[in-house]
Amino acid sequence: MISDSKAFSSFSTDDIDAAEKFYAGTLGIDVQRQGDEGMGEILWATLPGGARLLIYWKADHEPASHTVLNFAVDDFESTVEELKGKGIAFERLEWTDDDGIARDPEGRMPTTAWFKDPTGNWICLLEADGLE
Repeated sequence: MISDSKAFSSFSTDDIDAAEKFYAGTLGIDVQRQGDEGMGEILWATLPGGARLLIYWKADHEPASHTVLNFAVDDFESTVEELKGKGIAFERLEWTDDDGIARDPEGRMPTTAWFKDPTGNWICLLEADGLE
């Protein structure tokens, strides 16, 4: 049954080396690289909390136009500064401030920022406070 399965998420990249460097080196996620003659090389990432993510090589990769991965953190401001120090640029959108951070003055939504991986996939960083 589906309800008893081990689910995981996946998305593509056209540069497996850059993806490995970014997810393992920049973000500090445990990444295992595997080769497959049929599909090409893949990355298995173990995310905080134990969930797994498959990143696979695709020749005609097109970046997702939506968020593919979310990181809810306890200390949002420190994490933003740490990522900036590692070269991460937060996306400036119509609803973010000049630093690329969306803050809901009424407190209905967590403070949030988006950035992209090396092949353009969208990643979200958000405050964990209030998320259950």
